[in-house]
Amino acid sequence: MEKAVNEGEHREVRDGADGVWSGSWVAERLGVELAGDGRLPGLLGLALRRNPKRAHLLVSNVLGKHVPQSPSVVYGYGVELGRRVRDLLGDDEARRAVVLGYAETATGLGHSVADGLGLAPYLHSTRRPVAGVTPAGGFEESHSHATSHLLLPEDPALFTGDGPLVLVDDEFSTGNTVLNTVRDLHGRYPRRRYVVVALVDMRSSADAGRLAEFAGEIGARVDLVTAASGTVRLPEGVLEKGQELVARYEAESAASGDRSSAAPSWPVAQFPAPLEGVADTPLSGARGTARPAPTGQQPDCDRIDLHWPAGLPDGGRHGFTPAHRARLEAALPTMAARIAEALPHNARRVHVLGFEELMYAPLQLARELERTTGIEVRYSTTTRSPVLAVDDPGYAIRTRLAFPAHDDPADGPGERYAYNVAGAGFDAVVAVVDSAGDTPALHAPDGLLARLAAHTPRVLLAVIPSYAPERPSMLPEPLRGPAFSSYAPEEVGWLLQDLSDVTLEAPTEEREEAIQSGGAHYAESLPVEYQPSEEYQELFHAALEESATRIAQAVGVVTETVLAERSPRPVLVSLARAGTPVGILMRRWAQHRHGLDLPHYAVSIVRGRGIDANALRWLARHHDPRDVVFVDGWTGKGAITRELAQALEEFEKSDGITGFSPEIAVLADPGSCVRTYGTREDFLIPSACLNSTVSGLISRTVLRADLVGPHDFHGAKFYRELAGTDVSVAFLDAVSARFPEVTDAACAQAKELLASDRSPTWEGWAAVERISEEYAIHDVNLVKPGVGETTRVMLRRVPWKVLARAGAGSDLDHVRLLAEQRGVPVEEVDGLPYTCVGLIHPKYTRGATGADGKAVSV
Repeated sequence: MEKAVNEGEHREVRDGADGVWSGSWVAERLGVELAGDGRLPGLLGLALRRNPKRAHLLVSNVLGKHVPQSPSVVYGYGVELGRRVRDLLGDDEARRAVVLGYAETATGLGHSVADGLGLAPYLHSTRRPVAGVTPAGGFEESHSHATSHLLLPEDPALFTGDGPLVLVDDEFSTGNTVLNTVRDLHGRYPRRRYVVVALVDMRSSADAGRLAEFAGEIGARVDLVTAASGTVRLPEGVLEKGQELVARYEAESAASGDRSSAAPSWPVAQFPAPLEGVADTPLSGARGTARPAPTGQQPDCDRIDLHWPAGLPDGGRHGFTPAHRARLEAALPTMAARIAEALPHNARRVHVLGFEELMYAPLQLARELERTTGIEVRYSTTTRSPVLAVDDPGYAIRTRLAFPAHDDPADGPGERYAYNVAGAGFDAVVAVVDSAGDTPALHAPDGLLARLAAHTPRVLLAVIPSYAPERPSMLPEPLRGPAFSSYAPEEVGWLLQDLSDVTLEAPTEEREEAIQSGGAHYAESLPVEYQPSEEYQELFHAALEESATRIAQAVGVVTETVLAERSPRPVLVSLARAGTPVGILMRRWAQHRHGLDLPHYAVSIVRGRGIDANALRWLARHHDPRDVVFVDGWTGKGAITRELAQALEEFEKSDGITGFSPEIAVLADPGSCVRTYGTREDFLIPSACLNSTVSGLISRTVLRADLVGPHDFHGAKFYRELAGTDVSVAFLDAVSARFPEVTDAACAQAKELLASDRSPTWEGWAAVERISEEYAIHDVNLVKPGVGETTRVMLRRVPWKVLARAGAGSDLDHVRLLAEQRGVPVEEVDGLPYTCVGLIHPKYTRGATGADGKAVSV
């Protein structure tokens, strides 16, 4: 369906300085009529263009392209449209949206709409191919002089979500461009909703229904948000008549030798009233005070070093996020101050001239200059569009500066234009280009700077670094069994590198001493894999038989919660390795209960080092980050929960990729650290009893600088030699076999949890801090709460003692056996919030163990 949304604020508009509408010249000669909204004459003028497909050009007075305008007015129109889109969508949908602007005319408008929306990333199409960046799509603009548009997002995941796509153009005339865009993108990245945004809706009655018909064909909703609406009525033969007029006037111009078509002075016409609350400095009598440079004299052009923030994109060609906008806004005062310092001391009227697709950055610089100085600032940009210039108050394009293209365009050399700048009485012009446009052609005798210098006393040049996306590192596809792990290949993909051939194991005592002394991080080596005795293996199987039903129900509860609350088709991402069996079980539940085949990966997270950023980049390129659900086995004191939240915040700042949620889904949450869990009871999960032999024969993950480069996944080992004692698949099968009998109970429990307050209380963290002080450890990292964490202490670290809740039963049988084998005392404690707590030996040195390797007291 199509819904027109254009009932915004009504604004009074002004005609030109002579009371003449800047479309009257074309209207009188061609019989063109502008009909509709009363605001249209203030928003639009008319001109003629050299184009075999369309004679007339609607010239916007508020776009900042052809007509110099107050930057506050230009920006204000876009921001208001963006706010209306946000009101239309609501905040939840707005967060999932992507804004797409059209090159070249609407790149700045699209940026401004994204700013008004506030929550969505922005991308604009481009006609400039960029080496090393693969297009994510493209489309044709049928009526344009330059047709092909490319979409070059640095992050292809911009289009993989199913949130609304907001398409922004300066005018909505035939709808062809929008239909071409949606047709291309919907075939690759289908979504339920599109919003078309334009300053004016100028469709004919014949075109008005096409968008709704197309929306019905693809089964999507399409909304339309505009500032004004109407139509252009064209008499028969208008194209031929317009072409004849253009040819005659250009012939007269050529005969007079006036290549630039620049009048010496002219009254700037018809600016609409500013937005409510946005000041617009009226044009003053200062026009005509500029003195052109004498013929043959080199232009007086100074270069301004803006100190553009390193790594900040110059615009939306490859994507621009809210985080990028925040960086730009923080830097604007300093950059505008540098421009102000370089201006002539007596400058009263200054023009900031952008460069084709580079509209937003110059607009923001101009707006900040206007805001912080008493100078009258006007803003527009150069363009590819060839338009006839006629020095008449009733014509929208009064003057034209023509100059050679200066950015080595892919479609070859050609003329470029700056309209309505010559003769406007500017005391200085600040030309803002990106570094790709800072070429000898820009500085040539017939280049843009020289053309400007003929019409203003001072030309300043500010160059913004052209943003070059990092070439995506060639990250490999996920490792899968049986080549890596004993799990079936469809059960999990490991975003890790295989370090099986590297010797990483070290004696437990040596590792503990190095870790506690600060000589090494725990993730730089591996403990020697614990080989369970026959008695211990019997305990594992007994525990599995006893707890399989309990685990199956917890799996059902957490999976149902995720499907109901997080995403109907989540991408499960386990935190290797304890989370991996749980992630597989959740995947199996989704298949059993809902027939879903969910993607599942395992990634590395390291305390103190964060999550594997390359794994996140891989995920973002292949899935919508908003669908990713991180999975772990259980919580202890919540250290990994905090680690993940901090790591994702840093990743968002460094990469600009948003959408990953730090909320972990766990099987058991005894520490009350998360909202999404299967149970908050602290009980024996048999997968915690063993190491690799219950985790697909994969080691704990490794992060060491000499093995893991900046473009590598973290590493891990595949212990193929332990296949004879592997119970990984047996554990999964035993639990999933109980799914049918617990389905009803799990679904009922999940429904109850969804309706309850599940806010984390962090009571586990408080208990750990208390225990750390009571036992004079003074380091919470040496206190490991819960059955799972206590088991890890016994298998991997040098244990000091075990605190057991008084009356704890069979859940601690395996812990008691391990404690006996290692000579570790088990101390019963009343009021312990966990079933047990493992204490790592504080201030460990190798003297803290006896000759037999058993722990001794301090």
